[in-house]
Amino acid sequence: MDITFLLNGETVELANVDPTVTLLDWLREDRSLTGTKEGCNEGDCGACTVMVTDQGGAKALNSCILFLPQLHGKAVRTVEGASSPDGKAHPVQQAMVDLHGSQCGFCTPGFVMSMVAGHANGATDHDTQLAGNLCRCTGYAPIIRAAKAVEKHPVPVWVKDKPDAAPAASPMLPRSSDELAAIYAEHPEATLVAGATDVGLWVTKQLRDLKTVIFMNGCDDLKQITVTDNEIRLGAMVDMNRIGEALGDLHPSYAEMIRRYASVQVRHAATVGGNIANGSPIGDNPPALIALGASLHLRKGDTRRTLPLEKFFIDYGKQDRVPGEFVEAVSFPRQADRLKCYKLSKRFDQDISAVCGCFNITVAEGTVTQARIAFGGMAGVPKRATQVETTLTGKPWTAATVQSALTMFAEDYAPMSDMRASAHYRLETAKAMLERYFLEDQGQVTNVLEVSA
Repeated sequence: MDITFLLNGETVELANVDPTVTLLDWLREDRSLTGTKEGCNEGDCGACTVMVTDQGGAKALNSCILFLPQLHGKAVRTVEGASSPDGKAHPVQQAMVDLHGSQCGFCTPGFVMSMVAGHANGATDHDTQLAGNLCRCTGYAPIIRAAKAVEKHPVPVWVKDKPDAAPAASPMLPRSSDELAAIYAEHPEATLVAGATDVGLWVTKQLRDLKTVIFMNGCDDLKQITVTDNEIRLGAMVDMNRIGEALGDLHPSYAEMIRRYASVQVRHAATVGGNIANGSPIGDNPPALIALGASLHLRKGDTRRTLPLEKFFIDYGKQDRVPGEFVEAVSFPRQADRLKCYKLSKRFDQDISAVCGCFNITVAEGTVTQARIAFGGMAGVPKRATQVETTLTGKPWTAATVQSALTMFAEDYAPMSDMRASAHYRLETAKAMLERYFLEDQGQVTNVLEVSA
């Protein structure tokens, strides 16, 4: 396919592009821009971070799992383009030098580009902005000091890229869901690429040949968030950072869980539709959405259908989606916030869940009137705790009721043991999460980040 984008302020036109060449490989091998480093090659370490600007603004992204066609009509800045054309350092670069933010230097270009993107957006939550960048040498403190030092510096004019608002049409790069539906109907065997945070690893780690690929990132109508008095609807291409921002006031526990969902770079790319469609049993979105009573909206050609989200997951690696059908949106009722999401992982930030439990229990006059509880990591698919829900519903909202419901977890789940956790540990922590929900509802502090000595 043919694509056009800006690279460090200059127009690049590429013809007959291999759709699964990553930006990282192209930068290093074809353009000799070797400041962008290959570390993990799976979006974890941040050494390959670049800044990509589109109509939604500037974003830090991992170039190792970013395919070239995803850049069509956008602007890319690498560490070589962070400084001005006449060689003047970006304030971030100068602060890193002045405050000794670099030692061996391998990770430094990625840190710099995360900081350049954060600075362009006026972000000052530096721990969050840099959670996706790993350093073995420096200890982070001087890097954070450098980020703080430039907070009030103006954004340099040379990094204010203006990407093409209407790039030329290109095959397999649909510009709307209607175009996507038509192309996918013609090529139902194709691989759909949303953010590529999962599919990218199929190429970089599993070395798959994807053959026919359709990129969804040009479908702007799938990037809409609609909030009404009755419903919240998330288009399939809404990225996770935007969901966290949109739901911060409505469901703050969900938004906080999203903050721990990978890194800023990955969340800028990862989409809610892609996370659902890949059917991971440990994906963090489905448990929260299932607990909220979400419905999934699917489309094939001009035919649409809707089903409860939990019904979409049939078995491990198997979903209720036929060839040529794609996720169009997910929606859930507007409701009073009773949702709590508990993510258990070995690392606090940027780690896969061992168990992710989400609880949405409604209580009226001391009695449980409705309970929706869903888990990831407890079965081959994201799954509701129906026996636990039944045991709670209609009962007094008391510690005794909660204790009686704990025995039902073994009826709902038979988790596996793997490198993240044993089956016994998963069952016990799932029980503890229900107890935690109850204690928090009674006003007790249970978050270890908030409990003081």
